[in-house]
Amino acid sequence: MQKQDTKNLQKRYLVWFYKTVKEALDKIERKFTQAQIDRLILKELRSKEKAGITKFINEFEAYIETKEKAGIELKYDGNSLKNDYEFLVLKLVAIEKVIVKTLGLKALKEIKALYEREMTERILKSTEH
Repeated sequence: MQKQDTKNLQKRYLVWFYKTVKEALDKIERKFTQAQIDRLILKELRSKEKAGITKFINEFEAYIETKEKAGIELKYDGNSLKNDYEFLVLKLVAIEKVIVKTLGLKALKEIKALYEREMTERILKSTEH
């Protein structure tokens, strides 16, 4: 096998591994980032609140609270991080270090950009509601 073929196989594996672990972490972290944005939106909605829409605003607030609770349950065990969450964080850091060591910092930046592009494209192409 040619040296470049080996590098290509390594890169594809590292791209897959990065994507898999990053998605698992994002599934947890997005609950917190979304709730943060949702709270800003809620504040805007409350500032324009009027009769007839209070029910919908209250439902949105309950949705936010449910999302926050789900995030906390996925990430924390009491006041400590859950072991599986901590392991995912450590695994992602390790993967990033191996990417830099094996392929270089430029490759890590490229892989991160590819991941972001893929996730954004998924959102834009999604037909689910």
